Amino acid sequence: MEDQFPIDVLICGAGAAGLTLAIDLARRGVRFRLIDKLGAPFAGSRGKGIQPRTQEVFEDLGLIDRLAAAGGSYPPTRRYRADGSAEEVQEIPVTASTAAEPYRSTLMVPQFRTEAILRERLAEFGIAPEYGCELLGFEQSADRVSVRIAGPNGPETTCCRYLVGGDGGRSTVRRLLGIGFPGETLGVRAVVADLVLGGLSRDAWHRFNADDRGSQVLLCPLPGTDLFQLQAPIAQEGDPDLSTAGVQAFLDARVPDRGLRVHGVAWASAYSMSSRLAHSYRRGRVLLMGDAAHVHPPTGGQGLNTSVQDAYNLGWKLGAVLEGAPDTLLDSYEAERRPIAASVLGLSTSLLQAAKQGSMHRGREVHQLDLGYTGSPLSLPDFSGGKAGPQAGDRAPDAPLRGAGGQPRRLFDLFRGPHWTLLVHSDTAPLPPASPRMRIHRVGPGGEFHDPDGHLASAYALAEGDMLLVRPDGYVGARVSAADAARLTDYLAALRLHVREA
Repeated sequence: MEDQFPIDVLICGAGAAGLTLAIDLARRGVRFRLIDKLGAPFAGSRGKGIQPRTQEVFEDLGLIDRLAAAGGSYPPTRRYRADGSAEEVQEIPVTASTAAEPYRSTLMVPQFRTEAILRERLAEFGIAPEYGCELLGFEQSADRVSVRIAGPNGPETTCCRYLVGGDGGRSTVRRLLGIGFPGETLGVRAVVADLVLGGLSRDAWHRFNADDRGSQVLLCPLPGTDLFQLQAPIAQEGDPDLSTAGVQAFLDARVPDRGLRVHGVAWASAYSMSSRLAHSYRRGRVLLMGDAAHVHPPTGGQGLNTSVQDAYNLGWKLGAVLEGAPDTLLDSYEAERRPIAASVLGLSTSLLQAAKQGSMHRGREVHQLDLGYTGSPLSLPDFSGGKAGPQAGDRAPDAPLRGAGGQPRRLFDLFRGPHWTLLVHSDTAPLPPASPRMRIHRVGPGGEFHDPDGHLASAYALAEGDMLLVRPDGYVGARVSAADAARLTDYLAALRLHVREA
């Protein structure tokens, strides 16, 4: 079997989504390759906002402290008007954490640094992306995908059990599948660039010509670097000069007499904003994620975050199916993630329209903490009715606990890892059989974890005998009372969580 299937999964595209999926599969022991047709890693800052829900994902993957050290909070926006006046506004709020939501502010990390940290984490598993490897074609059958690749050492043919396309908005995988990518261009073209810039302080996100939408210039200091990110609308036609001299001339024309000096352009791109969503995310053994499945305008910082969470949703499902769970589990990936992408596309587009009217304010709506899967086929309905606290499909909140041995713990500590987690609010209720794919913890008086400050009770409102099953991606799969435990047993059996298949 090793010779027949040298790898289980081939991931095309080593951006944030591909790297996230690779890390998740690596910690599950899945054999995979991660390829990218680019000759080297992406070098720009394009997606710089890491939303609170994605920070929770990165905590689970062992990354959050590295990212926080490399980044920082969003600075206030300093708006300059044509009459020389200026005002300062914190358009992206910095909000204190709570027991249930340990991350409540957007973290700014330039995309090239985020992806470098993801590659560092992947290297800890002894794996690196393969650059300069282009997918040429594939054919799939009932049990495999045969793939043709052009790499540095010439063409090769290999096979895998599943192929995942995370290869961007112009996805080769999506095109070869023949999956439609409908949507619209949004009538906005912009330039984004990373500049070494003099003559500007690093204590604010500078927004020039705030009262003239067509000639705005935004210059944001990128934490952990000596760079500023330039964002500015440009004409629909023509190729802008993105050389150092060209960008200097551009700034001189739009922001005269400010003494801005462009010392270098580290990366630059001109692009037209669009909103598109793939007709489907799966065809047989081939799946799409990230920009291959959806593209967004940059407003609200949703694109990279939605892509990372696609990968996080898909990773545990691929791992489970490869261990013996039913292949139909993969159908829930599209059922859960495509509606999320549709709602996020709507949010990003509405924020773009607001930005055209001068509003750059962002709030909780961009944090992605309130997104969930209540209508998912994986969400076991609670028929008892009227219970407080998270239900099946909701995000599982954090809570500080204390172990019976006296040491502080967090609920997220119990969730961290590739396993399911079952919380049993009883010290006498019978437990399901042990499983290598599920951790079981008794919580409350007499349990192994106590709730001395009432945070668990406040967040979950568990009654005596209640059982709460949390998926590997941090969402509630099932919540049942002691009297309804048989339904949980059936749920676990359907997902084959009791026994690890050979």
